[in-house]
Amino acid sequence: MLIPITITEKAQKEIKNIMEHKNIPVDYSLRVGVKGGGCGGMSYALGFDKPKEDDQQFETGGIPVLIEKRHVMFLMGMQVDFYEGNEARGFTFENPDIPKRHDVNE
Repeated sequence: MLIPITITEKAQKEIKNIMEHKNIPVDYSLRVGVKGGGCGGMSYALGFDKPKEDDQQFETGGIPVLIEKRHVMFLMGMQVDFYEGNEARGFTFENPDIPKRHDVNE
């Protein structure tokens, strides 16, 4: 089976920490999805949920993952990472296959 996303080691560690310490039921999996569209583009979502009929299910890094089949095409090649800085912390989504935009002044 083709696994549409990758989860970095740092993100895996944080997800496992959340699953262990935030009372996530053992029969729940990590759900990765997309929201929106339109002018603002896609936004990405992470959460925990039970499998549904239209989910693609797989495991990566020991983490059970769910993605709605209709979201797979939007998530293909996406990498989930965890950022921790002085001002902010959280999960990030990046597609390493898409070149980053550079500022005109660079």
